[in-house]
Amino acid sequence: MSVPPSKGSPSLLLLPTAVEAHRFVDMGGIEPGRALSQLCGFGPVAAAARTAQLLASLRPARVCLAGIAGTYDPERAPAGSAIVFTRVALEGVGVGEGESFQGPPALGFPQWPGTKSTPAIQEVLPVACPPGTEAALLLTTCAASASPEHACQRLARFPTALAEDMEGFGVALACALYDTPLAIVRGISNLVGAHDPGSWKIPAALAAARRAVLEVLDCDWGR
Repeated sequence: MSVPPSKGSPSLLLLPTAVEAHRFVDMGGIEPGRALSQLCGFGPVAAAARTAQLLASLRPARVCLAGIAGTYDPERAPAGSAIVFTRVALEGVGVGEGESFQGPPALGFPQWPGTKSTPAIQEVLPVACPPGTEAALLLTTCAASASPEHACQRLARFPTALAEDMEGFGVALACALYDTPLAIVRGISNLVGAHDPGSWKIPAALAAARRAVLEVLDCDWGR
């Protein structure tokens, strides 16, 4: 069966919130024809639902998710920098909480059972990226880590996680079901678990994210 052509730009840029989208525009935005920009919503549920809706209506050839995230490792991912991720994981779907938490692999219930031609989806998904991108895991949560101790609990389950966001896995799951390549770029605005707004670097993080998005859009990582 042939796939209908995409409507508008073949690249779709998703931003979670209007604050992030307006910052991108203030910094120069994305020129017409390079990518079509849309909001995907705040949190993994809204992001997954909205992404599925956009994939069905716009049929883009590839998707790029951008926005801000917190860092687990300020040496590798300092505030004010941007990271292109190679994998995204989800924290919070399963049973229990804290040290007693059990995710889909332990329960034997994948989030999606897969098909004859596609594997089951548990709690980690690969994402597309330009050749040579350094391995980096993004951890998606339903609620941001409330303290350094909370962040450490999550790192105990995903010790290689570099940053924390609230939309990446939802968008990745929708893209996987639509067989659409996804790249994820996040500007690092703060240390995970730190909630002093005075220490956050949102403008710098979004400026870095926009520069990285422009570079990613110029690369051949889609099909």
